Amino acid sequence: MSPTLLSFFAEVPDPRRGQGKMYPLAPILLFTVLAMLSGAVSYRQVHAFIKTHLDRLNVVFDLSLRRAPAYSSVRFILRGLDGAALEVAFRRHAATLGTGRIDADDAATKPVCVAIDGKTLRGSFDAFNDRKAAHLMSAFAHDDQIILAHLAIDEKSNEIPAVQDLMTTLGLSGKLFTVDAMHACK
Repeated sequence: MSPTLLSFFAEVPDPRRGQGKMYPLAPILLFTVLAMLSGAVSYRQVHAFIKTHLDRLNVVFDLSLRRAPAYSSVRFILRGLDGAALEVAFRRHAATLGTGRIDADDAATKPVCVAIDGKTLRGSFDAFNDRKAAHLMSAFAHDDQIILAHLAIDEKSNEIPAVQDLMTTLGLSGKLFTVDAMHACK
């Protein structure tokens, strides 16, 4: 049986103390992802999604949660996570998906096309804390229709070295790339 996103989430370190673990981390992470895919954009909406679908989620994922965590519990759980460990879980899961996976065996049978682009995240600017808007570089595998990775960069002008780092980190040498027009300039 191939590993699931839930199994990769189970490997994410839980920063909560023992007595603060009323809800298991991996299912809450998975339910949060499902809620976001369903349109949730706040902790309250994640709570509402879990509350609405709790019986179904318990059956499908073989759990026995008696109630949905409060939105403040969801916030506490998510804010305490190590972002790098969560990124590793998502990248490991992405590597198991689709037929156009990026590995040595697949390179001989199917070319992999990767689109790389950077975007500034709407709503990430924080004037009160003197924080610039967050800028992310994403690598998208066209064949599998999946984002392989995100990489936070300081400014839009730093995209060229970020593209090179992302290509190296993902082991994408020798693949076909598309990158926006800014990267064609020297």
